[in-house]
Amino acid sequence: MTIEELKKRNLIIFECLSGSHAYGLNTPKSDIDIKGVFVAPEDDFFGLSSIDQVSDESNDRVYYELRRFMDLLSKNNPNILEMIYSPENCIREIHKSFEPLREVNFLSKLCEKAFGGYAMTQVKKAKGLNKKILNPVEKDRKSVLDFCYVAYGQGAISIREFLDFKGIDQAECGLSRISHMPDNYGIYHGLSHYKGIIRKHDVNDIVLSSIPKGETPIGIMSFNKSAYSSYCKEYKEYWEWVEKRNDERYNNTLNHGKNYDSKNMMHTIRLLTMAEEIGEFGHLRVRRSDRDYLLKIKSGEFSYEELLVLAETKMTRIEALFSNSKLPEAPDLVLINQYLKKIRKDFYASN
Repeated sequence: MTIEELKKRNLIIFECLSGSHAYGLNTPKSDIDIKGVFVAPEDDFFGLSSIDQVSDESNDRVYYELRRFMDLLSKNNPNILEMIYSPENCIREIHKSFEPLREVNFLSKLCEKAFGGYAMTQVKKAKGLNKKILNPVEKDRKSVLDFCYVAYGQGAISIREFLDFKGIDQAECGLSRISHMPDNYGIYHGLSHYKGIIRKHDVNDIVLSSIPKGETPIGIMSFNKSAYSSYCKEYKEYWEWVEKRNDERYNNTLNHGKNYDSKNMMHTIRLLTMAEEIGEFGHLRVRRSDRDYLLKIKSGEFSYEELLVLAETKMTRIEALFSNSKLPEAPDLVLINQYLKKIRKDFYASN
C-alpha cells in the first residue's frame, strides 16, 4: 500500500501539517512534514492483511492505520497527541467521524515519560553528535598491529617501533601464547615457517605459529583486543554516520561553532516545555508561543552545557508537577476503544 493508493481509494480520514509548521517554528528552509490517519480497506481488515503504517522514503509523509493510531494514543505518544490537537490552520483533511476526537482530552500522567523520555533521547543524540564532532575518526582504518605493545625497559613500546628497532618485518615473526598470561605472547624470529604476527592489514586478530622447543623469544607482546574491538565499533558507527548524516544540519552545527546538534536540542527543550505545560495546566499547546527563544537555540546562541543544565532543571520540575497533577494515571481505554469501533464502523458504512 502506498500513499497514492490511500488517496486514490479515499482511505484517509485525517491529514495535517506537522513538525515545524505545526509548532510555528518553520523558516523558509523548513521541509513540509505531513502526518495522517487512514482506515484499512474492509477486506484487508477482516482478512489476513495488516498494515500499521504507510510512509514515503524520507518519512516526511507518514500515515497511521486507525487501530495503530488509537493504540499509540492510549500510550500518550507525543506525535499522536500533536496530531489530534493540531492548530486548525494545519488540518488539511478530516472525516466527520474523526472530528469528535479533537474535543476529548486524552492527556494523562503518561505524558511525563512520553514527552520527557523522548526529550532525553534527543539529548543523547546531541551528545552522540557532540562526541563525533569533537572526536573524528581517521578514514584510514587502524590495524591490529596498532594495538600491540612490547615490554621494553621499564615500560612498553608499540610493536611497530620494536620491529623497526630490530630491523625485521612482522611477516618474519612467530607468536606463541604464554601460560597464565592472557593476551600476552612470546615473539620469535628466525625460522622460515613462522606465520607472522598478522596475515593481512585488515584482519581482526593476530596469528599463532608452531614454535619448536628450545627457541628463545626476542620479546613479550601484549595485544589489547578489547581496545581494538571498541575502535572497530567506533570506526563503523562514525563512518556510517558520515554517510547518512544530514549535511545541512551538520554544516549548521559547524557554522555556529558550539559542536552540538542545535536542532535536536531545540526539540528537546520544546518537548520538555510542553511536558511542563501539560503537568501544570492539563492541556497541550502545539503552536509554540516561545518561537523566538526556540529558534535562538536552533541557531546555536547557547552553549551545550547551558542547555543540558536547562534540560535537567526542567526534568526535575516536570517530575514535581506530575506528582501533584490532577490528570488521570492513563487515558480512558474504554473510551478510546469505543471511538475506535465507532469511527471504523461509520467509515465502512459511509464507503
